[in-house]
Amino acid sequence: MPRPSGRFDARVSRRRDAPAHVSIATVPHFNSVSDAIAAAPSAGGTPFRIFVDAGLWDEKIVVDRPDVHLVGAGRERCRIGSDRAAGHRRPDGEPWGTWGCASVIVRAPGFRARALTFENRFDYLGHLARPVLETVGANGAQAVALMFDQGSDRALIEDCTIDGHQDTLFAEAGRSWLRRCRVRGSVDFLFGAGDCVLDDCEIVSRFRPGKERQGYLTAPSTPASQERGLLLRRCTLSREPPVPDASVALGRPWRPTRTFADGRYGDPAVRGSALFVDCAMDAHIDANGWDAMSYIARDGSRVMFDPGDARFGEAGSHGPGAMRGERRPILDEATATALRRYRPF
Repeated sequence: MPRPSGRFDARVSRRRDAPAHVSIATVPHFNSVSDAIAAAPSAGGTPFRIFVDAGLWDEKIVVDRPDVHLVGAGRERCRIGSDRAAGHRRPDGEPWGTWGCASVIVRAPGFRARALTFENRFDYLGHLARPVLETVGANGAQAVALMFDQGSDRALIEDCTIDGHQDTLFAEAGRSWLRRCRVRGSVDFLFGAGDCVLDDCEIVSRFRPGKERQGYLTAPSTPASQERGLLLRRCTLSREPPVPDASVALGRPWRPTRTFADGRYGDPAVRGSALFVDCAMDAHIDANGWDAMSYIARDGSRVMFDPGDARFGEAGSHGPGAMRGERRPILDEATATALRRYRPF
């Protein structure tokens, strides 16, 4: 017997007396988002819509079922997340690492979310004042809120907040599209190898006490064979009040370390892409725009990946942070027009 709406519905609430089974006549209730996702059909093809009630949901979630749609009670009222950082230990004793620490990891196609907050609650500022974590990668303080991992594709996030500090949004795989969202962070907080479009979003740089370079908005690791990476259109680049002028870079090119037959070093097939089109930029954006980023060379030495060797650019930038300079490539009009029309799916 088909569902009346052509889709499956469920609700996550604090109710303890609600039935935890799928019923055609009633919407099933679950006590956690993870339990609701586990009830989604494994075949996909039909949206499984989960209504998440207001509250602070302390969960570390993996979305491994296709076509899961999360609908929150409002981004200020419905918050999903955990406090895991890369340097924290998993139950098996190994560190989570950047690839495992995310509060929400998407590994299936067709994921959607609306009207909620994804957050990583790790105390980043406390760690700066008194480091206690094992160093993993750069420092162990990487704490991802939302990750699009292998298997993710056509992920659509609307009217949501993605909140963290270092490495907030990890768009590592597939195509993703964020519309009317707010993303907050400080270091490389929009990063990864995927094809990720952010439209009409607010990108908020957070304050790091005692740091001359307050942060970097993007750190793409786009494969050279992939046409696009991170694309920000009509976004507003804002800051927390303590963040000084000219203290934040638009980005830096990330060349991840990988294992090859002849050793472990920065992947030479990576040529990151980050583009800003018609974005409003406050004065915290540095006039030079882009910074270099170090990586491990084949011979084991640490070298710099110059931003001029990546695929960085902007068009239609405006506001006090939209300054022209030799280190800020401007896209030609034909390219900018094509990017304004581009739809990831």
